[in-house]
Amino acid sequence: MREELIVSGRMNPMIDPQLHIWEWHIPAYLFLGGLAAGIMFFAGYFTIKGKEEQYPTATKLAPIFVPVLLVLGLLFLFLDLKHKLYFWRLYTAIKLESPMSWGAWTLMLVTPLSMVWAALNIKALFPKWDWKFKVIDDALEVIRTYKTPMAWGMVILAVILGIYTGILLSAFNARPLWNTSILGPLFLTSGLSTGAAAVIVLSKSKEERHVFAKIDLLLIAIELFLIVHMFMGFRASTQVQIDAANMFLGGPFTAPFWVLVVGFGLMIPATLEILELRNKKIPYMVAPVLVLVGGFAFRFIITYAGQMSRWLY
Repeated sequence: MREELIVSGRMNPMIDPQLHIWEWHIPAYLFLGGLAAGIMFFAGYFTIKGKEEQYPTATKLAPIFVPVLLVLGLLFLFLDLKHKLYFWRLYTAIKLESPMSWGAWTLMLVTPLSMVWAALNIKALFPKWDWKFKVIDDALEVIRTYKTPMAWGMVILAVILGIYTGILLSAFNARPLWNTSILGPLFLTSGLSTGAAAVIVLSKSKEERHVFAKIDLLLIAIELFLIVHMFMGFRASTQVQIDAANMFLGGPFTAPFWVLVVGFGLMIPATLEILELRNKKIPYMVAPVLVLVGGFAFRFIITYAGQMSRWLY
């Protein structure tokens, strides 16, 4: 993380035109990490439940994209590093009190696991695929016998990865907006919601889409609860956190957050999913696409606003 992010100062109520520390790299990384975590969680969970054939998009198709999402996210994170040649030092030690250490090692484990899972599912989805080398088929057959333990590993690592994307920000004590314990569960819930939305977009099965629409409705309700609870906590806290909340309650981020994130990213998709579940003729792609766009907007706004949130001195 760049040193400028831990410098405290008086909070400016207006958007600083020079504030381009993270641009879009970190929000994109947080979004892709949360999306990958959501997809992996559902793939692992429904595999453990023995519903691979019932929900093939969630357990087989969607996970194929996870390695791409993780690699892109890591690329965005790498582009934001100030000392790019020294990123490997994160892997010379394990510091349990460091969110960056947790994130680095989680990504080290989850990325190859997602690649192996994708390889297994490509073979299942395309049984006539010619791998050219018989040793690959033999290796996949051996790995397939450990699919359930792998699914458990994906569920656990997905939860850690999803929470980490929020803890990465909440660990910055110098930023009152980020310094809340709710950010981890909120980012996890948002990541699971975007993962469910991705499954709906990719699925051709009406039954599978309806199941994940119900899951997404529950996650949206939890997300709204956590958002309200977060602002209630800010309003009942210190002055700097009250000021941080005020950026969204009449300040410069009021319209972007409540319109783009809460309105178009949560409330409208929830309404559309309810109508679809009641067999109304609604284009099923609209709601999940809005959830995905709202998920990215949420991370972008929280990341950008957090840099304006500072302790008074």
